[in-house]
Amino acid sequence: MARLVLSECCGLTPLCLRGRGGGGAIALLAPPSLAAGPRRPVAAAGAIHREWALRVSAPTRLTSVVEEDNRGPSHVEEEATNSLAAEVGGDGDAFDPGTPTPFGLAEIRAAIPKHCWVKDPWRSMSYVLRDVVVVLGLAAAAARIDSWLVWPLYWAAQGTMFWALFVLGHDCGHGSFSNNAKLNSVVGHILHSSILVPYHGWRISHRTHHQNHGHVEKDESWHPLPERLYNSLDNMTKKLRFTMPFPMLAFPLYLFARSPGKTGSHFNPSSDLFQPNEKKDVLTSTASWLAMVGSLAGLTFVMGPLKMLKLYAVPYMIFVMWLDFVTYLHHHGHEDKLPWYRGKEWSYLRGGLTTLDRDYGWINNIHHDIGTHVIHHLFPQIPHYHLVEATEAAKPVLGKYYKEPEKSAPLPFHLLGVLAKSLKSDHYVSDTGDVVYYQTDLKTAESSD
Repeated sequence: MARLVLSECCGLTPLCLRGRGGGGAIALLAPPSLAAGPRRPVAAAGAIHREWALRVSAPTRLTSVVEEDNRGPSHVEEEATNSLAAEVGGDGDAFDPGTPTPFGLAEIRAAIPKHCWVKDPWRSMSYVLRDVVVVLGLAAAAARIDSWLVWPLYWAAQGTMFWALFVLGHDCGHGSFSNNAKLNSVVGHILHSSILVPYHGWRISHRTHHQNHGHVEKDESWHPLPERLYNSLDNMTKKLRFTMPFPMLAFPLYLFARSPGKTGSHFNPSSDLFQPNEKKDVLTSTASWLAMVGSLAGLTFVMGPLKMLKLYAVPYMIFVMWLDFVTYLHHHGHEDKLPWYRGKEWSYLRGGLTTLDRDYGWINNIHHDIGTHVIHHLFPQIPHYHLVEATEAAKPVLGKYYKEPEKSAPLPFHLLGVLAKSLKSDHYVSDTGDVVYYQTDLKTAESSD
């Protein structure tokens, strides 16, 4: 049961590249990002393909992208007609986000200013320095004051800062931190190991998500349960999957657990999660992770278990909840139903448009605008400090396919209600159909009250 909760959060399915079918595995477990414009030289697309070949967490296949960008005018006109028909409807029906888009990736890319693609390693490092100083300062202050009036405030603040460190490490994994692969790897290892995340192991699995976002079977991040699988679950498993706080505690266990269609864990270089040429990277990350575990054990011996529980363990769990909370809301909880795709209906663009932007108020700056997620999914090589500008530039092209996030108060407490509502209603999708939407099991909804 625990593995089912885990895999719904972060589970992996086999990549098409490996020639392994995921159907049978998915029936067992259910899981927890260019080309140049249409008139630009083809070389621009090749340059971007080379940039994505750095073995970072970005799509390694551009088949769907090329297909999107090489469509003829008649194809675009046909999709525009379909989109318009869906928007107005024969009887005034509302806009359907599952219809093909009248635009391609090239049009979105052309709308984004060129400087938004520029990676400034000095600027990126300044964010690392800022976050590390805050983390150390909070820990020093809390240890010195050592008051139960202060500890809860420290836990909330430090757990949020751990999450901020994760986001910067995530950018290293995408290669959006800098153009220097060695710098990305060194900084990524330091940041992720400090919060007990195996950098390369997670980076490689996260790549699968960006390659297959919005695909019912192949996406790895919170992808939906088919109805037949959902109906086969016992009531306790459903309760664990759809009742707070259990889904928000899945990430650390997922790192060790088996995933759909895979064997082993993110720490085992021989795991089916990885290609043979990735074993050395995984070994490096596992060794870094073990070094951090050893350091924590040494500090626990010196400072005592209670002090380390307060200084590190509780903030770590707050970080885990942030990670599961944010990643879940990237793909669930919009007031309108979001499509999921199978087969030929899926494309890289349509899948990317199933993600959601979220506004976190004051937290936006702290966690490096990770809530600006749609453009990140479509173009993960854009640095986080350009995502807001890139999104604003792309909105006129995206039109109704972009879901404007609800504005947050200084702290995003409104999203707790969104999360609760989604867990109560987004339970499964149909076993058939290439464009499907979440459906609700009334019994599960009632039991979660």
